Amino acid sequence: MKKIIAALFITAGFCLTATLNSYGQIGQRLQYSQQFRLGERIIRVAEQGQLSDTVSVWGDVNSPGRYLIPVKTTLPQLISYAFGPNTIVSGQTQLDWSQMRVEVSISEYNPATGEKEFTHFKYNFNEPLPEGMRTFELKNNQVITVQVKRRPSFADYVKLVAPVISAVATTIIIVDRLSGR
Repeated sequence: MKKIIAALFITAGFCLTATLNSYGQIGQRLQYSQQFRLGERIIRVAEQGQLSDTVSVWGDVNSPGRYLIPVKTTLPQLISYAFGPNTIVSGQTQLDWSQMRVEVSISEYNPATGEKEFTHFKYNFNEPLPEGMRTFELKNNQVITVQVKRRPSFADYVKLVAPVISAVATTIIIVDRLSGR
């Protein structure tokens, strides 16, 4: 009985490791460019002596971080500075961008009034930018989050179910061998 329980724990460990490993492959990051960096992930886009704002870019962009941008920079320009939304590409698949949806959220906090402002844009790649996004001017200390969403494909379901099926089959084989049949 102890051998069977040990085999179950070992198999569960393999299953969990395989599942977590498959999630890690989906979210691979592309290499960052050689932008001028002032410190750890502080990226200067504005020229020396130019009036600038500081904004944070988080989420599914190819180069997230804290950006020093020229005053009156628009949201699409900032996303371009961050090298655009992440693509999910592996050696096996390249996803169709027309099926992707991008959600961009801009949040800011005004310490003088204690008010929080939140602006949200959603768009598909095969559609024009939403009203107001192209001309949205960024301000100091805003946080911009970008999230790329897509519908799961058949390969995603296989990557989720395959480790579980493999673990169950391995457990059955181990239990059968340990029972001596």
